[in-house]
Amino acid sequence: MRALRSGGGEDFSAYLAELMAFDEDNFPPDHPFSRVPVSPGGVSLPPKWLLGSSGASAQAAGQLGFGYAFAAHFSHTPAAPAFAAYREAFQPSEDFPEPRTILCLSVICAPTGEEARHLGISQAVNWARFVTGEQRQLTSPEEALKHKLTPQQQAVIDQQSTLWLVGNPEQMAEAITEKAKAAGADEVMVTTTIHSYDLRRRSYALLAEALGVTPRLAQQHAA
Repeated sequence: MRALRSGGGEDFSAYLAELMAFDEDNFPPDHPFSRVPVSPGGVSLPPKWLLGSSGASAQAAGQLGFGYAFAAHFSHTPAAPAFAAYREAFQPSEDFPEPRTILCLSVICAPTGEEARHLGISQAVNWARFVTGEQRQLTSPEEALKHKLTPQQQAVIDQQSTLWLVGNPEQMAEAITEKAKAAGADEVMVTTTIHSYDLRRRSYALLAEALGVTPRLAQQHAA
């Protein structure tokens, strides 16, 4: 239980070192976690990525030879300086002989901008209620509109919504491309907060088509 505890940001380096020690099974014999078995054993982790939103996390990822993903879906800090710090600190590793970056974005895409903005109501209300300590539940836009926002919750939406990309396929393809180029990202990872599973799938499909991306599953079937 102690090994699974969570702590503040000031302990991040220690927790990361412990996680890596579990993966590599190289705790010192006198360390209390040396007696904690990892199950199932003999399973290697995939290439390690560090998700962060600051220069400090970027430098840590670079020094460790990890991939680095920047959390632009919830951080107002510009990604480009963090990516630059990551590349400057980068030390090649077996998994990453060269630095590799991902820009993480929040995107809601629908055939029209009007529908996309309507679907985005769920995300806005859900986020405001979560941040202010209310029960977190992603509901339909119609249900979300029934919730009377407090001034604090409206302020949360006003501040956070500037990070959310919401619109039709052409608008979203242009916005994603511009943000990736400005940040100097190698890849983009998209999260989509829509109440309906089918509409989330549609959002991803519309983005893929607008960006000229062939889904990996389709590639496998074609092969």
